Parts: sequence; C-alpha cells; structure tokens
Amino acid sequence: MSATAGAPAAPPPDAAGRLRVTETFYSLQGEADASGWPTFFIRLTGCPLRCRYCDTEYAFHGGEWRAIDSLVEEARTSGTARVCVTGGEPLAQKNCLALLAQLCDAGFAVSLETSGALDIAGVDRRVARVVDVKTPGSGEEPRNRYENLRLLTAHDQLKFVICDRADYEWARTQVIGRGLAQRCQVLFSPSAGQLDPASLADWILADRLQVRFQLQLHKVLWGGVPGK
Repeated sequence: MSATAGAPAAPPPDAAGRLRVTETFYSLQGEADASGWPTFFIRLTGCPLRCRYCDTEYAFHGGEWRAIDSLVEEARTSGTARVCVTGGEPLAQKNCLALLAQLCDAGFAVSLETSGALDIAGVDRRVARVVDVKTPGSGEEPRNRYENLRLLTAHDQLKFVICDRADYEWARTQVIGRGLAQRCQVLFSPSAGQLDPASLADWILADRLQVRFQLQLHKVLWGGVPGK
C-alpha cells in the first residue's frame, strides 16, 4: 500500500490557508475525555491507513477545499466552546497544524483525533491530542509511530480499539510495559460489532488494569450515521 493512499487530491494553486474538508457538524462528542459535551466537528478528508474496522471510509476521498478562516468562523457561529478536528487522518494535511493553532487562538477547547501513525510533535500544545494505538486486529499495527508516546502529557489521551482477546492482551502489554497509564489517560473501546462490550469490561476488571473503558456514545445514540 502506498504511503499516500487515501490522501486528499492535489491542492489547487491557491490552496494556501485551505484544507480539504469532508464535513462539519455539531453534535455530542462520542468518545475520549470530552465524551457527552456538545462539540463542533471538522472532519478533514484523506487517510493513509486502512483499518479493518474503519467507520469513516466516506472521508477517504472527495470533500471540498475550505479556507481556515471560514472554518474558524463557522465554529464561532456553532455556539459551542469545544471543537474537535478529526478525519480521516487530519495530520495528513499539513495545514491542519495552522487550523488547530487558529482555533486555540480563537479561544476554543480544541481536540485532535489522530491515528498515531504521523508525527504529533508540531501540534499546538494547547490541543488535547487523542492518539490511537493501532492493535494487530486493526491490520495497521506496523504503522504505529511509537515515538509519539514520549510526547504525550496528562493533557492528552491514548485510545486502543480492541477487536478480540488477542488484541486485549497485546494492548495490556503495551500499557504495562510502556507505563502508559502514568503518562496520560488510556482508553479501551470495544470494536463495534466485533467484541462484546461486557467481555472487555470483565477483562479490564479481572486484571485491575488502570485504563478507562469507553463505548462510542454517538453509536449508542444514533448508530454512527454521518454528521452525528
């Protein structure tokens, strides 16, 4: 697979200060530390990964070019204090860093949902970075950029999507062996339709593992339809 698979189409000549956007919408945050809070979402187009459980394949291609200033203004008119930049893989577009900084400058509480396969060092430190650690069950475990882990602070979160018992044991080894729970909040979520949530909860409790169990709230409420 090419490293550029799923990347946005080549930018037009006047693309400075612009990003390719799949959708913007106002909803409840469905996961991570801000779960349940009304949030304005900016979903960027393109992703170099192809996780087996991906629920946003519609963001791999298409979208429209939007000016960063217009996105910040739309966030202002949403009436919420929280903005989440997601994808796809937001960091696949270099102008994502400027968008994040401008949202912070505008006074929003900003979060970034990223696969963890790309360097997070350039992300504004005011942003809450929600970083996936890809398990073997995702099919993309070799793409993990483990160098990102040492950059995380208590302001950030790590997320493991667990597909089965083997994934759980692998993730448990990562959490304990790398001391991840001492670095930031660690989230374990069952892959929807693959793993019974109660089984994952039982494993966490049996091992007294210091991670936060989490269901994707938006899927519980709306079934994961786009724009929710």
